[in-house]
Amino acid sequence: MFFAIKRFLRKKNHQKGHPQKSAVCLITVGLLLSFGLGCVGCAGAQRRPMDREKLKEEPTISLYIAETGETKQLKMEEYLQGVVAAEMDPNWPLNALAAQAILARTFTMERIKNTGGVPARGTDASTSVEEFQAYDPKRINDTVVKAVEKTRGEVVKYQGDYIKAWFFADAGGITAASAEEGLAYTKEPSPYVRSVKDPGAALSPPENKVWQAEIPLEKVRAAVQETTGQDPGAISSVKITRRGPSGRAMTVQIGKVSVSAPALRLALGSEVMRSTLLSKFSVANGKLLVAGKGFGHGVGMSQWGARALAEQGKSPEEIIRYFFKGVRIEKEWD
Repeated sequence: MFFAIKRFLRKKNHQKGHPQKSAVCLITVGLLLSFGLGCVGCAGAQRRPMDREKLKEEPTISLYIAETGETKQLKMEEYLQGVVAAEMDPNWPLNALAAQAILARTFTMERIKNTGGVPARGTDASTSVEEFQAYDPKRINDTVVKAVEKTRGEVVKYQGDYIKAWFFADAGGITAASAEEGLAYTKEPSPYVRSVKDPGAALSPPENKVWQAEIPLEKVRAAVQETTGQDPGAISSVKITRRGPSGRAMTVQIGKVSVSAPALRLALGSEVMRSTLLSKFSVANGKLLVAGKGFGHGVGMSQWGARALAEQGKSPEEIIRYFFKGVRIEKEWD
């Protein structure tokens, strides 16, 4: 879910995030994003979003295989097995994987409905995390298959529409209060996002609980230019200028340039600046010193939190409702 968010934030327009590798997700988270690449052979230029009135049974989707350049047709539920296996540790509890399956299905349907999938490829989905969401059928095991089967057809909706199915690895104790706070996302309202305690804090590995990094100012300067198009010049001072309700940095000042904290994080490297829930943000000895808690953007479902809730006996649907408010989980096909 992690993945095209970087480009998305630069344009200010979606954890996805693997609990063991990354937590930007998107896409990633998108995790969660509603854009495509430029026309490739213009194959997708005339592609239309899925006609919801005609959806009576499990759809067959077209999947662009980025590794080979081929396109294959497969049933949605079969596709989701490869997504869940890629986005979450396939050895985690069944109900955590099942919650991930619900979000993956929702993400896919939302993108197909609202943007036609991946217009640049003329397909419904892509195996490229830069274009869609993670996919790795080699990681599928029996638990992943059962998780997808258990939630067959289930999607998350808010007032009749698919939600942006954001997720990430670890909230550092508390999730973001809005998509704007964690992702700088303001394209459309997302009132179903809420701030809750992350029950996964006790299970998450040490590098997520408390982390710190020292980043050369030359790299910071380049990141600011990449993100804003402005050159901050020689950097002698930095500060957090705006925090959200959960405590996450939303904007920071680098020299004389104001920068979106989520965008800066991704420009510096999402595994370097692991979150925007910062406890330190200063300059010393030619380096930017940052420290904080958590891993990922903090919007939506915490994967470590989902694992903790699953271990407490919560159902996949209860896990989803814990992290998203006012949503309905509906069955789109049998």
